[in-house]
Amino acid sequence: MADIAMIGDKDSVLLGRAAGLDVYFETDGHAAGKLIDKLAAGNTKVIFITEPVFEAAAQTVSKYRSSAFPAIIPIPDSRGTTGAAMRSVRENVEKAIGADILL
Repeated sequence: MADIAMIGDKDSVLLGRAAGLDVYFETDGHAAGKLIDKLAAGNTKVIFITEPVFEAAAQTVSKYRSSAFPAIIPIPDSRGTTGAAMRSVRENVEKAIGADILL
């Protein structure tokens, strides 16, 4: 397994393969959660995941919020953003600094 992986629908993550990332075509939240656990156990350091899948696998993602690895980073899918990525960044900044400076 590579240090960096991408999870999402084929149209959104296929380009990651050209960049040398491990790419997984998955859109089901439950299956994506199992995949995240598998990647974490395999020492994957960073997982980019499309926003719809990130939201669908929220329970699994929350298990890794306080862990250094894997860093699970939501990205927009091929249809655009749902705002989940910005909400995640905002939550992390607020947790680190103690205030929302990204108003």
